[in-house]
Amino acid sequence: MTETDFTTYEPDNSLKKGYRSLFSEIFSELNKSRWLIFQLFKKDFVALYKQSFIGVLWAILLPLVAVGTFIVLSGAGVFNVGALSVPYPIYAILGTALWGLFSTGLVASSNSIVAAGPMITKINFSKKSLVIASMGQALLAFFIQLCLVLALLVYYQVTPSPAILLIPLLIVPVVLFTLGLGFVLSLVNGIVRDVANMVSVVVTFLLFLTPVLYAKPTTGVLAALTSYNILYYLVSVPRDLILYGTSDYLKGFLLSSAVAFFVFLLFLAVFHLTETRVAERV
Repeated sequence: MTETDFTTYEPDNSLKKGYRSLFSEIFSELNKSRWLIFQLFKKDFVALYKQSFIGVLWAILLPLVAVGTFIVLSGAGVFNVGALSVPYPIYAILGTALWGLFSTGLVASSNSIVAAGPMITKINFSKKSLVIASMGQALLAFFIQLCLVLALLVYYQVTPSPAILLIPLLIVPVVLFTLGLGFVLSLVNGIVRDVANMVSVVVTFLLFLTPVLYAKPTTGVLAALTSYNILYYLVSVPRDLILYGTSDYLKGFLLSSAVAFFVFLLFLAVFHLTETRVAERV
């Protein structure tokens, strides 16, 4: 009996092909899934606003309520927003819009696998499409809120810097960071359903710890924590560039962007290597 008479079966292990081949396979799969990603986004969009009275206007109403609350608290002396060189509504709404990319995107992506449970068990398709499509909700809300920012700029007669034209580029790091976390949290949420509730609580908690609706403190514990807060750089530096044309934290932004890119690639690879087993646990 020769060696050709035997058939050897090995577990599917993409890592044996090498990382270059692994990521080539991933992005080729994503390229083929473009139509599916768009259809999943459209389905989620219709489901979200189908029976809503004001529809996408919720994307404007919610940040207005949040900013209005902080204005009232500041006026009452309960909360200090800090020294700003632009009208507070512009500063806060733009910060809220950028923060929403992370918060809305993370909550939606972490729920994406569980929400599509029946479809996962019946249809064989790239599960990465679910996570990426869920990010579309956050992107849509962001651009709607950006229109509100533009209206406020006109109302207050504030001229933004030319960097406003670079918005699609400036938001890439926070989108990649959100997707990276979304990939791993969607997997964990399929096993432990408490994760979805925990994500919502943690995101709300982080909003108050991150100078989004107020200026960065110069002293105290919060000032020290902010120096190590990746989200602060990913949100505040694009806002500074858009409003002022410059920022004192460009180095922190570049470093945070590198971390965001690494997180995205790492958890994208982890998701790719484990997604074939997702249906077994959802």
